[in-house]
Amino acid sequence: MPKTIIAGIGHYVPSNVVTNKDLLQYMDTTDEWIQERTGIKERRYAHRTEETTTTMGVEAAKVAIERAGITADEVDFIIFATISPDYYFPGCGVLLQRAMKMKEVGALDVRNQCSGFVYALSIADQFIKTGMYKNILLVCSEKHSFGLDFSTRGRNVSVIFGDGAAALVLQPTAEAGRGILSTHLHSDGESAEMLAMYNPGTHANHWLKDAADFDDAPVGEMFMSHAMIDKAQNFPNMDGPAVFKKAVVKFPEVIMEALDKNGYKPSDLNLLVPHQANLRIAQFVQQKL
Repeated sequence: MPKTIIAGIGHYVPSNVVTNKDLLQYMDTTDEWIQERTGIKERRYAHRTEETTTTMGVEAAKVAIERAGITADEVDFIIFATISPDYYFPGCGVLLQRAMKMKEVGALDVRNQCSGFVYALSIADQFIKTGMYKNILLVCSEKHSFGLDFSTRGRNVSVIFGDGAAALVLQPTAEAGRGILSTHLHSDGESAEMLAMYNPGTHANHWLKDAADFDDAPVGEMFMSHAMIDKAQNFPNMDGPAVFKKAVVKFPEVIMEALDKNGYKPSDLNLLVPHQANLRIAQFVQQKL
């Protein structure tokens, strides 16, 4: 059975640099407060009208395809991971396919939040191993600056996220000693509301503790309302301490699971690339390993 290798990799970040000090005009915070809790000094924001999640993904994809030594016409499947799509539907995958003038290949969107890349990579790995596809373009792109709460109320989320894109071209190999060894996926729905954007959605507060707050209409009018906006439910909401406590436990657990599966231990690693949303989490995990 073939294994999956990364044949080309590319990235794109917008030119607009936003420092912690730049955020002071919008919320009650300080550079010290942000760095102490997250380790973040700056982030990039896309141009508000000229750049989208898809256009950033296109730029990253161009680099990955060139480095893989193929053309866009040779891509036979697209996987696009994002939770900030250009449209609620259709997905960004088909928009990228159109923008890059590719053949009518399959395009799958994945929306698994911070773990979107790992899930997308695992899906691509299965396609490569079974021989279904030979050149998979995997794109991860986010334009979070468009939908954050830039007030003191939302600062625990808005100081963290920025915009950018990355892309891989994945191919099969029979060469010994190369390729993805294994992927490991888990979920914990009990913690789903710890970090969530509640609306727009179709839940009608079914999963939330507070009662539904909608106009009494027989149909429609439940996707978005003024009450939802007043409660900031159209912005990401996060229980920061709870997320931190969960992350520093589950993070090293799944790392050790992957190492054990393949007969390795932490000291065998030359490089560990962690999720980068919070330097403090990464440092804590480093200490535990």
